[in-house]
Amino acid sequence: MSSGLARWRAVGSRRDVAFWAAVLLSAVVLLVPRAPTPGPDVPGLDKVVHAGIFCLLALTACRRFGRRTAVALALVGYAVGTELAQGLVLPERSAEVLDVGADLAGAAVGWVLARGSTRPRVASQ
Repeated sequence: MSSGLARWRAVGSRRDVAFWAAVLLSAVVLLVPRAPTPGPDVPGLDKVVHAGIFCLLALTACRRFGRRTAVALALVGYAVGTELAQGLVLPERSAEVLDVGADLAGAAVGWVLARGSTRPRVASQ
């Protein structure tokens, strides 16, 4: 195997790890049955957390899969889905439309930041 191909596969695996780490982090933060105990009362901190998580998700998803319409639609679906889960399935959590807005704003920032990223990993044939 050429060293260029080995290097390309290593880059692909780092992208996989980064993406799945972002998914796991988002699932823990957004879907634990009880919201983390608040620290200092900082207005809007919840929205900043939502935006940051979705910025990271968008950035890692775009680096992993490319800036595709399917990635954008998946981010929108995940934003809505996690809020519905908080409102319908997790009794100690609540759903907020503004959280979805923060999620989508963060995803948009991540999408823009990913614009300069390299192309997604290409499977060898």
